[in-house]
Amino acid sequence: MKASDFIASFLSKKGIESVFELSGGMITHILDSLNQTTDIKIITMHHEQAAAFAAEGYARVTGLPGVALATSGPGATNLLTGIGSCFFDSTPAVFITGQVNTHEQKGERDIRQLGFQETDIVAMARPITKACFLVNDPEELEEVFEKAFDLATEGRPGPVLIDIPMNVQRAQIEVKENFNQDNKSIVISEDDLEALIKDIKNAKRPLILAGRGIKAANTQSAFDQFVQKTQIPVTTTLLGLDTISYDDNLRVGFIGSYGNRWANIAFGECDLLIVLGSRLDIRQTGADTKFIENRKIYHIDCESGEINNRVTGCVGIVANLTDFFPQFEKVSRSTEFYLPAEWLIHVNELRAEWPDINELTPEGINPNKFMHALSKASTENKVYLADVGSHQMWSAQSLELNKGQHFLTSGGMGAMGFSLPAGIGACIALNNQPVVVIIGDGCMQINIQELQTIVRNNLKVKIVVLNNRTLGMIRQFQDSYFESRYQSTYWGYSAPDFSKVAIAYGIDAMTIESPDDITSGVSWLWNDENKDKPQLLQVMVDPHTNTYPKIAFGKPITEMEPFAKPIEMEGT
Repeated sequence: MKASDFIASFLSKKGIESVFELSGGMITHILDSLNQTTDIKIITMHHEQAAAFAAEGYARVTGLPGVALATSGPGATNLLTGIGSCFFDSTPAVFITGQVNTHEQKGERDIRQLGFQETDIVAMARPITKACFLVNDPEELEEVFEKAFDLATEGRPGPVLIDIPMNVQRAQIEVKENFNQDNKSIVISEDDLEALIKDIKNAKRPLILAGRGIKAANTQSAFDQFVQKTQIPVTTTLLGLDTISYDDNLRVGFIGSYGNRWANIAFGECDLLIVLGSRLDIRQTGADTKFIENRKIYHIDCESGEINNRVTGCVGIVANLTDFFPQFEKVSRSTEFYLPAEWLIHVNELRAEWPDINELTPEGINPNKFMHALSKASTENKVYLADVGSHQMWSAQSLELNKGQHFLTSGGMGAMGFSLPAGIGACIALNNQPVVVIIGDGCMQINIQELQTIVRNNLKVKIVVLNNRTLGMIRQFQDSYFESRYQSTYWGYSAPDFSKVAIAYGIDAMTIESPDDITSGVSWLWNDENKDKPQLLQVMVDPHTNTYPKIAFGKPITEMEPFAKPIEMEGT
């Protein structure tokens, strides 16, 4: 069997229905085999970084590894940002790169390069993958692909890279198909579970912090049952935003550097914190963690290194959530839990005192009010994708996510340019059901070429560009620390009119500039004439609209600007 035919067949048998790529000489054998021997859709992007982000969007929606392919040299290196994004945000993915023929590799020679475009992508990608493989022996392909898919999905998911020389792709191999995945469950101490149950029953102000690990482990249903049984209010991280619906009475809100003020205050006041699938990074807790270490914290995570890392004194339970939820259910089967009514009333009073729509008093459109209006109009939407910047935080603060709607963004990597190609991957994973991409003007220009991919595939991608003609978060930082010297951030009217750019690509577009236009703008996205087409809505926002509330640096998470002033500079 030709090796490239095996690769195509393997991907098909693993349930992969779409792959993302930008063609190049060193992957032509694999692309031809995919085209000739399978029904897998080959989605051609216009940049390898976009292909990587599209694979990430596909993976986050399906739970299967996203697959992206690139040729050797610049094609492979262009994947690296997307590979890192998958690694930091626990997204399963398999990246396949072409490499020069084995006889063209420099090996141990003291030279920089032998073959044209020869690049050691394995060495470059190793720190941001779960594993990397250079397959110089064709007979190793089957074992490597089995290992790669197992590694991508087991434990804490993440990316794996397979680098395949061109002569290996065209070699003839014997396929054995005798590999089996060994899934081992972790048995959690009943004493730990009993202690957790006792602490839940005794707590007056309990909180859950729900992170991306819930979705990464495909345990959303089990999490729903856990919350329903324990009746504990839920705060979420940025990447865990879609773990609980907006209208759930146990939903508190989004915590973090730009979290809902009431949620951050509740986070600081709780007497029991149960952390599920979150690593408690600095953007969630702020730099000062001492204030949250004076209460009982249970941290359930599949990686022991994440527990008692930044926030110390936690009771650590090292386990996959796929093991934790059923074992907790079994031990607590005869236990009755009760809603902490007074605590929930207090949280709702905090919400009423600090509404998200009153944090800003901008000239023109209030982005938080816009997000609420967009949510109410977008009930047909399946996925919200936010890029990185001010619009990302306005989205997290104010989107009203319905049950089953996804929220995807780039968390750990924080990669501008993520949402447009990831939206393509998510839309294709959903068989062209509609998705909404929320993106800033700075991010939009990083992968703007993928508008053509949307048109070519006739995808129902609704693009909302919040155009404040600046890199808003950095501009806000410059106001705070550099006397409003806007080096490299404020471009006034030099940014393009994105509605005209969209029309040039063949996408219908509309621009709104006044609060009075919000209703007509969000309705336009979903009217009968437009709902099955790609569209772009440009929302003009005043350049000096800040992202509030914001943790005051040097202060605990409960003290947020503009009412609390920072005592030190960010990054010191």
